[in-house]
Amino acid sequence: MSSHILTSPPPLTTTPTPKPHSHTLSQRTQIPLHVYKHPTAILLELSTSIKEVYQILPHIIKSNLYSEHLFQTKLLSLFCNHGCISDAVRVFEPIQDKPDVLYYTLLKGYAKNSSLDEALSFFIRMKIDNIKPVVYNFTYLLKVCGDKGELRRGKEIHGQLIKNGFSSNVFAMTGVINLYAKCRQIEEAYKMFDRMPERDLVSWNTIISGFAQNGLAKLALGLVARMQEEGQRPDSITLVSILPAVADMGKVKMGKAVHGYVIRAGFEGLVNVNTALVDMYSKCRFVGIGRLIFDGMKQKTAVSWNSMIDGYIQSGDAAEAMVIFQKMLDEGVEPTDVTIMGAAHACAALGDLDRGIFVHKLSENLKLGSNVSVMNSLISMYSKCKRVDIAAGIFEKLHGKTLVSWNAMILGFAQNGCIIYALNYFYEMHSRNIRPDTFTMVSVIPALAELSITRQAKWIHGFCIRSCLDGDVFVMTALVDMYAKCGAIHTARKLFDMMNERHVTTWNAMIDGYGTHGLGKAAIELFTEMQQGAIKPNDVTFLCVLSACSHSGMVEEGLSYFTSMERDYGIEPAMDHYGAMVDLLGRAGRLDQAWNFIQNMPIKPGINVYGAMLGACKIHKNVELGEKAANKLLALNPDEGGYHVLLANIYATASMWAKVAQVRTVMKKKGLQKTPGCSVVELRNEVHSFYSGTTNHPQSQKIYAFLEELGDKIKAKGYVPNTSSIHDVEDDVKEQLNSTHSERLAIAFGLLNTSQGTPIHIRKNLRVCGDCHNATKYISLVTGREIIVRDMQRFHHFKNGTCSCGDYW
Repeated sequence: MSSHILTSPPPLTTTPTPKPHSHTLSQRTQIPLHVYKHPTAILLELSTSIKEVYQILPHIIKSNLYSEHLFQTKLLSLFCNHGCISDAVRVFEPIQDKPDVLYYTLLKGYAKNSSLDEALSFFIRMKIDNIKPVVYNFTYLLKVCGDKGELRRGKEIHGQLIKNGFSSNVFAMTGVINLYAKCRQIEEAYKMFDRMPERDLVSWNTIISGFAQNGLAKLALGLVARMQEEGQRPDSITLVSILPAVADMGKVKMGKAVHGYVIRAGFEGLVNVNTALVDMYSKCRFVGIGRLIFDGMKQKTAVSWNSMIDGYIQSGDAAEAMVIFQKMLDEGVEPTDVTIMGAAHACAALGDLDRGIFVHKLSENLKLGSNVSVMNSLISMYSKCKRVDIAAGIFEKLHGKTLVSWNAMILGFAQNGCIIYALNYFYEMHSRNIRPDTFTMVSVIPALAELSITRQAKWIHGFCIRSCLDGDVFVMTALVDMYAKCGAIHTARKLFDMMNERHVTTWNAMIDGYGTHGLGKAAIELFTEMQQGAIKPNDVTFLCVLSACSHSGMVEEGLSYFTSMERDYGIEPAMDHYGAMVDLLGRAGRLDQAWNFIQNMPIKPGINVYGAMLGACKIHKNVELGEKAANKLLALNPDEGGYHVLLANIYATASMWAKVAQVRTVMKKKGLQKTPGCSVVELRNEVHSFYSGTTNHPQSQKIYAFLEELGDKIKAKGYVPNTSSIHDVEDDVKEQLNSTHSERLAIAFGLLNTSQGTPIHIRKNLRVCGDCHNATKYISLVTGREIIVRDMQRFHHFKNGTCSCGDYW
């Protein structure tokens, strides 16, 4: 081992002239009886806080006892224990003829409460002062290096340890094992362990814990068996180390065996062992058994409560997690930072803003406002509760932001549809030289996908390559999904084919991409390929397949896959699957079959099921079933006006204008509004947004003039406007209202500002209406341009007067 440690930075204090001889631990100082029994000596012995020490100190000085060895030793020790290193140094430096034990005490203080540089500097000072180190000096320093992951310096201390003759010392070598294990050098740790001439229980526990913490649960369990073969009986520390390893493997049978040993060995009354059992059962998906152990515990620490809360969160029962949290408060147990993070997670899962605000206030009362991990949890919680504004406020005030903080905020904006904010924060993070990780990219890439801008997609793809993240399966999956959502389905497939490793989400993204582009046959072929491989489809896979069948009119195939889902894969259909089936049947015009399907559902139909039925009735102009679906749907109190608008449009198509008026009156009473249609188009690094009929764009005059000219051209080619859903205005006004829908404004702008041969990419927030769909086909014909429109449901590729959807959407 290297002894290079001697070249570390110089000590912070002035280095005195080396002492001519070294003191040893065996030295004894005679303490006068009046000093030993002085009240201040007794008070120091009984003190429990630094505040009390400061109160006693003036009395020591007044009694002329400050220079007494007993008080110097005691004060030095107390200041070190309370983390007041500067005060400890003030006591230490003036002492003449310092005993070695004072050096050892101060080194321990530096190791526990100061920086590694300062601790090592003082260690060098000891060498200069001819103080012979003892084994504990090395173990303190090794622990600090392990905790801070300082492998290089840890190796230097290991070298010094050998040089000073402690290479066979069990205590010292256990410290070395701990260092290498914590620095993720588990093979090196095992080498040190294997070479030890003798091992005690602490050595065994250290190496077992090292394997467990490095994700080598199976090897950790093997060591437990070996230690018993070598005559060492596992103690409670062994069990607390091994149970998390069992939990990570999900081996509940093995966990039960350990539980049996706990009972036989008489450890069932130990709170730390019971807490580890609660954690193990919860992580092995047996949270009920974990709860039984928890309820039977006579003593519980905050860690016990935290484990139970986390157990319910991990098992998907956030409501019960909050019950445990409330019970913890009711029993007067003070929450820790981990408690607050767990409660915030539960509130996020429940979307419970009110209790989330309570948890936030509680964190402030506990003075956790500067705890970055807690604040990160609150940012995530507010984002998931749709209050990204509060999340952003916490983020802006947060000092010491970590990568996790940035990731939480970027994801929060993306989840709440604040795409531009998400991207701006990502760019700011990049400008501050904060290196992104996988989580950053899988948050920001979907945000870019929502903009559907191919140029931006290529930029972020290049960024991933430059950041060496293009080998990560989740980043690559996000890129596949992004290209598909930007209209570049062939590029998405190229990336998919290049991937050496694919996750189930990768297959889902590609199948869904084909579906939204109306390429149902390609989606089915890819699904068939997936079925023949090692990765099994999940519930989302089948949802993507059913959606692809729906968009391509593949009704019989969709019915077959719906049956296969439960029969062949044991996946019970969820509400989204039932909604997809209604959409599949309804879109194909099989409305009676769709309605019968709803009536025979084994679960109560939700908003999305009746919404799919209502949408199908709109497409096929079926007023009777549309009214039935609407009555069921509106009884569920949907919180947005889109479904009311659908019903009104069904009535309008049937010229039932009195009914249209009734629907609009209901909407007005409920305060519901139609979501305004918005289309965006990107040009030269700038995103241009258009709303129906608006005239606030700088080029509005040119756009409207061009649309009028374009209208004449497409009429000449056979376009006939469909104004059946507009009432109480003249025919020319009806035409004008249709011709100024947001997508037409965006298309006109794109045609005016790009050269011939350049495809026009439009992103719309609502479904394209029938008249605009028809008009866009003609526009692509008369202009000779490809127009790609992504609406809320799918892609439409218009070229030479036709659409990729085949008028089936």
